[in-house]
Amino acid sequence: MIVVVIIGLLAALAIPAFQRVQQVARNNRFISDLRTLTQAFETYALKNGAWPGNAGSGVVPPGMSGEIRDDFWRLKNSLGGNWNWDYNNFGAVAAIATVNVTVSDEVMRAIDAKIDDGDLTSGHFRQVAANRFSYILE
Repeated sequence: MIVVVIIGLLAALAIPAFQRVQQVARNNRFISDLRTLTQAFETYALKNGAWPGNAGSGVVPPGMSGEIRDDFWRLKNSLGGNWNWDYNNFGAVAAIATVNVTVSDEVMRAIDAKIDDGDLTSGHFRQVAANRFSYILE
């Protein structure tokens, strides 16, 4: 009986730590994917002299099929949201957005603190609408 209680206590301590590690891994995956996408869009702009046209959520922007995998863009990202390309939308000339994320604003602030200024109302990474977060390229 004592052994069962000890195992239960150890599990109670380990589960929250494991969940934090999982969330940090998802955040890092999102940041890595965002950097990869940033590089792909900047490469496209350098090659073509302009950003690709606007595209809806989960729709690969025109001309980007050779730069990013279609299935990657269409699938949910590590935060449970969809990728979206904004061209001349939401106050930015060019931005990579994630929409309909399933994580809290606290998680999004933690991501912002890693890649920007930690404030979702300013900087390159910001919340531009309800449940819409953009990394502004221009």
